[in-house]
Amino acid sequence: MIFVFILLSFTTLKAQQNNSISLKEALKIAKENNISILKSQLEVQLSEENIKENKELRLPDVEIGGVYSRITNLTEFKDGFLKGREVVHSIPEIYDIKTNFKVPIYAGNKINNAIEMAKQQSKMAQIQKEKVANDVQLEVIATYLEIYRLMELQGILEENIKEEHNRLKEVQSLQKHRTVTKNEVLRAELQLSDRELSALNNAKNIQISLHNFKTLLQLPEEQEITIDITASIDENGIDPYDFYMHHALQNEEMRIASQEVAIRKTELNLVKGNYFPRINFFGNYALKYPNYMFFPPDPYLYSLGQVGIEASFDLSGLYKNKTKVNMANTKLQWQKMQTKSVQDQVKDELYKNHTQYQEVVEKFKVVDKALELADENYRIVKLKYLNQLVLITEMVDADNALLQAKYTKIATRIDAAMKHYQLLHTAGLLNEEFKL
Repeated sequence: MIFVFILLSFTTLKAQQNNSISLKEALKIAKENNISILKSQLEVQLSEENIKENKELRLPDVEIGGVYSRITNLTEFKDGFLKGREVVHSIPEIYDIKTNFKVPIYAGNKINNAIEMAKQQSKMAQIQKEKVANDVQLEVIATYLEIYRLMELQGILEENIKEEHNRLKEVQSLQKHRTVTKNEVLRAELQLSDRELSALNNAKNIQISLHNFKTLLQLPEEQEITIDITASIDENGIDPYDFYMHHALQNEEMRIASQEVAIRKTELNLVKGNYFPRINFFGNYALKYPNYMFFPPDPYLYSLGQVGIEASFDLSGLYKNKTKVNMANTKLQWQKMQTKSVQDQVKDELYKNHTQYQEVVEKFKVVDKALELADENYRIVKLKYLNQLVLITEMVDADNALLQAKYTKIATRIDAAMKHYQLLHTAGLLNEEFKL
């Protein structure tokens, strides 16, 4: 019986351990399951099919068709309306099987431009897929670190609740000996109640964040998970601003903007193709019965075919296409300005992230020192309180200051980690950080 209990305990512990997800594992799961990433992959596939579809414009158009019909005799009225009726007997059955083809020879380079545009759109879809993956990575990291922060806070609160329980017992003991007033007991109870409410609220926030996390990773709703908080938050170094700027100018947003400009240029060339004639190689072949090339028709099956070159030119394009060209030119100029705007936004975002990361790293020493001071202050005030040298209000203030200092330290580390990942994301280096 004891063996079974130990085995069940071990199995339960192992299952719990398996449900603890590290940050790298979460990113890997998101890469495989996240809906936004899967949708972007489908968009890449569609863009590749679009290239194939435009390349097929070079292939000949081939048609085959057939007709079977019955006709009446030919009746002529030679003496006026319905007068002088004369009937010529015809062959009542008609068979007609024909085929024709057309191969484009020249179309103002429109086919080549259509293929080029499809390739550019496919390349942009690929870059967009990378951007979506990086955006999802940052969202996973942000959610993960938020849960990490809440769980660390929960640990601090639970530790503080134990301390408050002990303090309440001490105050109650002192009150029995009539060395403190009932008011101090009530103040200690109120402090404990406040901590318990904070812990309850924080626990619910953890549940909500974990539910959102499962949705982000597309894990089953009934699956119980937690995050691994045993691993410490890395304190990453920071490279010079120019290093990040060099990479940021080649990040996904900038490459997408550049592709948009290239697409607009190709679109302009495509519209200009309307100024040129269309030339096709064509041919057809038919089997027919009877021979209506003569009349009365000959009752014979005959064949007839032809091949040649046809050319057409849309004269209305000389005056209608000018507006289309102007519109395409305007779209190109707008896109160039938009690319410049995106570049400015990337620079501003990078500068902000780099500056904020430096700022939060510089806070490390300050918050560490603040924790040391708060801890020492708490120790002194607690000693004084036990010796009845200070009131419960000072004890509560010291306790709150220590709690805040503990939370500020871990929150600053987590904030620094988030700023670091935001900086890498803006610079387009986030994927290299984890090398998934």
